[in-house]
Amino acid sequence: MKVRVLGCSGAISKECRTTSFLIDADVLIDAGTGVGDLTLDEMSRVDHVLLTHSHLDHVAALPLMLDAIASRRTTPVKIHALAGTIAALKTHIFNDVIWPDFSRIPTPQAPFITFHEIVVGQALQFHDKIIEVLPAVHTVPAVGYAVTAGNGCWVFTGDTERNPAFWARINQLNVAMLVIETAFSNREKDLAKRSLHLSPHVLANELDCIARGKKYPVYITHTKPAETELIMAEIQRFDETSINGPNVTHDIRWLRAGQEFEL
Repeated sequence: MKVRVLGCSGAISKECRTTSFLIDADVLIDAGTGVGDLTLDEMSRVDHVLLTHSHLDHVAALPLMLDAIASRRTTPVKIHALAGTIAALKTHIFNDVIWPDFSRIPTPQAPFITFHEIVVGQALQFHDKIIEVLPAVHTVPAVGYAVTAGNGCWVFTGDTERNPAFWARINQLNVAMLVIETAFSNREKDLAKRSLHLSPHVLANELDCIARGKKYPVYITHTKPAETELIMAEIQRFDETSINGPNVTHDIRWLRAGQEFEL
């Protein structure tokens, strides 16, 4: 199973693209601005889009991608999301005001997209990949995902704050790699708490929830571009480890757009 990082920033600036991951060639997890780095052929091969939640940085490229590939496909792209996320997309994006309702065109019987409701704890199977829906704690209905093709799980928290249920579940899994958000620095910890994101101080507490004896690479995602360097420094200090050097406590690394991982 190959995971390609299309975008992993909490906002945009030069070379900063918002959240999106391509799993093999056919599954997209979130559809932030990083989707724009795919070719038309690559976009056309995406059969399933799994959304963590409805916020713009995670769905911004979805309507544009669908518009780009609609004439190239003979079957609809399947959008998998929580009921609340689907409702938000229908109300605020695919509403014939912001964007055409691709779930009804070119015809309701043969649309460009179909919506498929998911729930926490559900396991979806696409070919040899099994994707489990994980709990998240955010300001809108939200989830994370664990993806495996049988050789360990790629786990993505999605946008979340403190999340005991998440750790209880992934401590039962064979985790090969964890992608976890840290959107704000410690100086913005109050804003992080109000917006239900992590800061380095809270991240340290969350990583302490990893079961004793389990160790795997932890990749930091979703930093705000203006605070990325500060967040990195704060995480290095609490963990006694360098992002580019040997670790003592956790194997913490920095996620970057363009990275590819084989699991």
